[in-house]
Amino acid sequence: MITYKALTIAGSDSGGGAGIQADIKTFQELDVFGMSVITVLTAQNTLGVQGVFPQALEAVEAQMDSVLSDIGADAVKTGMLFTADIIRLVARKLQQHKAQNLVVDPVMYAKGGAQLLQQEAMDALKQTLLPLAKVITPNIPEACAILGIPDIHNATDMRAVAEKLLELGPQYVLLKGGHLSGTQAIDLLVAADGSEAVSFISDRIETPHTHGTGCTLASAITAELAKGRPVNEAVQTAKQFITAAISHSLNIGGGIGPTDHGAYRRARLHVLS
Repeated sequence: MITYKALTIAGSDSGGGAGIQADIKTFQELDVFGMSVITVLTAQNTLGVQGVFPQALEAVEAQMDSVLSDIGADAVKTGMLFTADIIRLVARKLQQHKAQNLVVDPVMYAKGGAQLLQQEAMDALKQTLLPLAKVITPNIPEACAILGIPDIHNATDMRAVAEKLLELGPQYVLLKGGHLSGTQAIDLLVAADGSEAVSFISDRIETPHTHGTGCTLASAITAELAKGRPVNEAVQTAKQFITAAISHSLNIGGGIGPTDHGAYRRARLHVLS
């Protein structure tokens, strides 16, 4: 039996809806063995982020060395990295261990608005990590922050923004359009070599409970890349996964609830039965 392996390098969400916890759940649901490097501990629930505690660089480095020198990874995902020093360290260790199939989710803000990437870390993100990526998965506010441009408000501008992000070095950009208005959620995948320009469209699901959607989508892409899937197929499966997860999102706690990571598997089992 082949065991596919995926590593997430991200922050821990004590509420279980995003970060390391969402990534591991997603890997498991997609039949991939998940491993983790915790960069930041957060005190977090559906109401927001109450505390952010970056881990020592030595702790991050030791975790990466432990996993990558022994078990290895077929794909790697980065999430909340928070500081410039952590970003530079992660980029250096990924190169040292010759990590493949890197998916970079440039986590900047929590659903409740808390800042999850220090402003001075932006240059480190652009200069050291994005050029290593197979795929980057920014939403529109994150893309605009990376490029230093005003917010965009329509799907027509998405292609130009995605093309500008490609200039920073990733092989693919998946620009997520969930922040736009309208009845449909449109994500755009473009490739640096010009071979891909594909829109992934789904009906917009009206729910406030969307905590962890970005983490979940990126980790689903990572899981599929770990299996050797082409990028466009990985994104298609991830889009189906997150659509199912949002459709069955959980109204728990007093704020923004998480998505249901088991919904995609249950839907597939129902079809098979």
